[in-house]
Amino acid sequence: MPRFGASPGVTDSSKSAFHLWQGFSIAAVIIGVLTVALMLWAVVRYRRKGDQIPEQHQYHLPLEVIYTVVPILIVFGLFAATLVVENKATANPKTSVTIDVNAFQWGWQFLYPGTNALVYGQTTQSPVMVMPVDTNVHFNLTSTDVMHGFYVRAFNFSRYALPGVVNTFTIRAQNTGTYFGQCTQLCGLYHSLMFFRVKIVSAADYAKWIASFNNPAGIAAAAAALKTTTAELASGVASKNTYTKFGR
Repeated sequence: MPRFGASPGVTDSSKSAFHLWQGFSIAAVIIGVLTVALMLWAVVRYRRKGDQIPEQHQYHLPLEVIYTVVPILIVFGLFAATLVVENKATANPKTSVTIDVNAFQWGWQFLYPGTNALVYGQTTQSPVMVMPVDTNVHFNLTSTDVMHGFYVRAFNFSRYALPGVVNTFTIRAQNTGTYFGQCTQLCGLYHSLMFFRVKIVSAADYAKWIASFNNPAGIAAAAAALKTTTAELASGVASKNTYTKFGR
């Protein structure tokens, strides 16, 4: 089946959205072809053949019922399919894996509650968020300063990161690999450099990665990083302290 310019992505919800897009596109093609065919048929069948005025008909009740009811049924069908996909995308099934994502000018912080794992980075540092494959991963998304956008193209997913608001969602990745993420809301001077990466690994590799933070050095480093980043983010001062001078 044609992709119609879209990608299926690597998550359950991304594939559902992709199939919905395919269904909408196919419905549009069928309706468009039928409409053009009827127009051409009317042009050829009822083209002018002389000066005599053709017989006039005021009503055609069966035809009027058909072209009123059929579009309504099509809209209801598309609405029902959309509702099913949206409900799946917004569902939050129970899971033991949670990641707290905090966006700030101009970087990302990923905390793993119940563990010592902490990932932090800004602009070109592209911090790496690690998550297990074939596992429901619950996200708590917020922002420290202004509106940001959490977007991973391979997930076919985008969600606002808002100050004072916690947006929650669950993602289940079906493929391992490393994927590109970025901020999609104009959030200031270095918005275009606000990148991150998502690394999807096996459950065993994820457990090893989490365990790598459980040694004394890892615990101390995580505690120090958390203290530093919390103080920095609470200060309200943009993290990127580079200035550009303009002159003639």
